[in-house]
Amino acid sequence: MEIALLGDVMLGRGVNQELANRSLEYCWGDTLTTLRSADAVFANLECAITEHMTSWSKTPKVFHFRADPRAAEILKIANIKCVTLANNHILEFEEEGLFDTLKHLDKSGIAHAGAGHNIQEAQAPIVISCQGFKIGFIAYTDNEPPFAATETRPGTNYIQINTDQSTLARLAKDIDIVKNNGAEFIILSLHWGPNMVQVPSKKFQNFAKAAIELGVNLIHGHSAHIFQAVEFYQNGVILYNTGDFIDDYAVDLDLRNDWSFIFLIELDGRIIKKVRALPVKLHYAFTNLATKEDAELIYSRMQQLCRSFGTITEVTNEGLIFRSL
Repeated sequence: MEIALLGDVMLGRGVNQELANRSLEYCWGDTLTTLRSADAVFANLECAITEHMTSWSKTPKVFHFRADPRAAEILKIANIKCVTLANNHILEFEEEGLFDTLKHLDKSGIAHAGAGHNIQEAQAPIVISCQGFKIGFIAYTDNEPPFAATETRPGTNYIQINTDQSTLARLAKDIDIVKNNGAEFIILSLHWGPNMVQVPSKKFQNFAKAAIELGVNLIHGHSAHIFQAVEFYQNGVILYNTGDFIDDYAVDLDLRNDWSFIFLIELDGRIIKKVRALPVKLHYAFTNLATKEDAELIYSRMQQLCRSFGTITEVTNEGLIFRSL
């Protein structure tokens, strides 16, 4: 079995305008074959799916990302089976925008975690079945505290990233929930940390390793808008940041937020057998597999980032292969 993980999928704003006159497949470019060949694709949904037009005004917010309802079908045709909603954009069109997003995802059969009508729903981890194999999915964010769900308010599954006893106890409880519901493999999806940072801080590294020690198999990080290193720890794998995947953003020509990967994890039961990544380049409202020239630069950046984490990398005809020492 092979699962694919993507970073931020932002289908709002300019992407939404562009896709109004395009096919459902357009924004995926020539990555679609790879995505459809995976047994399941997991991603961060970086926008609300709603026709509600009133934007969030309770606290200052610079960006507001909204996609039309057909966005759920755009996700579905790319084999996206599960998304995290624990991020700093899901309430940008108020609570109604969140409710609509939940409704459209449910209608399209796309599982989701990390946000809900109240704190119980937002915090609830899920288990999805993939080819009869059960995958637990836990979603947190340390972004946008005003979006945090409470007993009486809809919102996100907010967490402060640290390794204190109460925080780790909360994570351990979620791990127990998915295990008790039959999960054979556990993904922790984290929308965390500052933007445009190439190396995660020690605080984030320590939290990721603590999560692996508690029983998480794979960390799916995102939010920085650029990819970060891959690290092997004990029997788990940490994707510190999977970057962006679809958007309409201006490109930083030094940090290259238009470079990213499709991260592919081959599983043999609960054992991670192979970790590889195919380089992609983002364009305005669509993404393609990287050309040979771009791929060389993208590979080089990732290899450089991985060295300090003790991760061995090798460029092959299957993409970039990651191995532990």
